[in-house]
Amino acid sequence: MSQGSGGERRSRSGGPQRGPRPRPQPPRSSGPGRAGRAQPHPGARAQSAPHEGPAIPPEVQAKQLAPEVRRELSTLDRSTADTVARHLVAAGTLLDEDPEAALQHARAARARAARIAAVREAVGIAAYHCGDWAQALAELRAARRMGSKSPLLPLIADCERGLGRPQRAIEATRGPEAAELTGDEADELRIVAAGARADLGQLDAALAVLTTPQIDPDRTGAIAARLYYAHAEILLALQRTEEALQWFLRCAAADIDGVTDAEERIGELS
Repeated sequence: MSQGSGGERRSRSGGPQRGPRPRPQPPRSSGPGRAGRAQPHPGARAQSAPHEGPAIPPEVQAKQLAPEVRRELSTLDRSTADTVARHLVAAGTLLDEDPEAALQHARAARARAARIAAVREAVGIAAYHCGDWAQALAELRAARRMGSKSPLLPLIADCERGLGRPQRAIEATRGPEAAELTGDEADELRIVAAGARADLGQLDAALAVLTTPQIDPDRTGAIAARLYYAHAEILLALQRTEEALQWFLRCAAADIDGVTDAEERIGELS
């Protein structure tokens, strides 16, 4: 695993060390995640002026950015808005396969539009994917101060964990903002809070966080899979191996997107 300047880059499937650390996902409606995937254009050559950030492939177009983000860029002059939008689209396209390159594009957008929440959010999310917890935390907080409407709290809390501050992560999961989260975002925050408790050796408290409210074992999808994975890891840490195996099996069945290594863990425990 590569490292960001903020520390070790941990896998979203549970981390290189064994522990309940399935990483939260960036909010689906935010940052580079709002950018549509650019369609490859065979033989196209990337174009960019020197010293202005990484080259943007010519098939990447500003119109691929979500309308709400393009509206945020409307305060910029047309040329700058177009360049910033294309960098954001490129960042979103590269986020999973090459997060370091995505971060470079997001930084190029920030160099031109540092006062726009969606841009700072994009930098924070890309830095998060690179494991640069300090930069991610600073950028996500900046985006929130600027009025971002995205549910950034799970990412912010997990950055505190990445920086070795589990107590701060727990504090971040409390309060009015946390109470307003529902659905997937609330589950993301539960995963982080449980992981922070586990970091402190509070395994019973971690299990209580994950099971209150009670987990529905019949869900599918990435967030359900990570929730089951975290539950299994806590049970395993408590030496409740048979129960842990059952939750790893549920995780594997729910994990239709392949975000965890549940099948490998099942093989280890069987």
